Amino acid sequence: MPSVSPGVAIFGLAFWLSVGALLFTYAGYPLLMAALARLRPRPVRSSAQTPRVDVLLVVHDAAGQLDAKLRNLLSLDYPSDRLRINVVCDGCGDGTEAIAHLADPARVRVFTHRERRGKSACIGATLGSLDADIVLFTDVRQRVDAGALRALAAALADDHVGAASGELVFEAADGFGRGIDAYWRYEKLIRRLESASGSLVGVTGALYAARRSVIGDVPAGIVLDDMWIPLRIASAGYRVVFVPQALAYDAAASDPAVEETRKRRTLGGNYQLLHRWPQLAVPGAHPLAWRLWGHKWLRLLAPWLMLLALASNAALAVLGGRVYLILFLLQLAAYALALLGRGVPALARAWMPARIAAAFLSLNASALLGLADYVRNPNAHLWRTTPHRELYR
Repeated sequence: MPSVSPGVAIFGLAFWLSVGALLFTYAGYPLLMAALARLRPRPVRSSAQTPRVDVLLVVHDAAGQLDAKLRNLLSLDYPSDRLRINVVCDGCGDGTEAIAHLADPARVRVFTHRERRGKSACIGATLGSLDADIVLFTDVRQRVDAGALRALAAALADDHVGAASGELVFEAADGFGRGIDAYWRYEKLIRRLESASGSLVGVTGALYAARRSVIGDVPAGIVLDDMWIPLRIASAGYRVVFVPQALAYDAAASDPAVEETRKRRTLGGNYQLLHRWPQLAVPGAHPLAWRLWGHKWLRLLAPWLMLLALASNAALAVLGGRVYLILFLLQLAAYALALLGRGVPALARAWMPARIAAAFLSLNASALLGLADYVRNPNAHLWRTTPHRELYR
């Protein structure tokens, strides 16, 4: 039996461990959730109900979008006497507050913070003023389907469910945006499987509902309130479920820079969660810790695993023979395809592999840059409204 040099053994171990971890991150974990959903299903015992609902909408300089959003919310298929909208103006200086005050005061309340505080601070400050059974969280940009609130309320009729997430649908995506949309469909599949087997690890910030009594404190400065809140609810023993019938609509960014800025902020928020709540990374310390590793934390490690796989494969291509040379060339081809998809929009529009490769590379680059962003500025919790073409029809 031929001997293996120490160099080949070390680089081979690094290569296969990194490749194995990447395969588990993007394929193994979804398959594990699918197996759990099939072998140990946990269906939601939904039942039609119309509890009192407080909508919580935090806005900053959203004068161009707020009127349409309010009309959208006021037209939901839900009893008008059971639905109240709470608009929180976070340091608005563009007329947003005046638009909010034009709405029917019997159905729309306005809270004003003259200085910007950030979304989570506004949520935390406003929750004590709400008294409905259910709080519906939404953002100003997305259009909510008329039947969405009824679907979320029905899921919350199950006594074991503490929060219910809607589904975000991207409209009219093209080019790079179609790659993002494909990734989002993959993400939604995982959420469906997590919900079918237990709980999600996060919700769609554009549309989710929670029992007011179990939300808990929301501290200032949190970037990902749509993870903090459901994880607090899950820590109290409640399920967080996915309701695909509850739809919100958005437009996928066709400009890679816009989407990458948004993704960097989201991934920086994941690092912040680990910093502020380190027990989330300790199996057994939180009910969803293992799922967090499979769904979130390994993705933060993925770009480092990709770099390790590329570097170790390069060494093995020199030391380890033809098979490793072929694998190395395949890796280089995959990166070249991703860069072409990013640099040549026409290719991304015409060919799905280039589109997906570009979106995947962008996602992992954003994970690296998100870490740098958080280290450089751990208090980057303020946001700007992202303008999009008309979504309200």
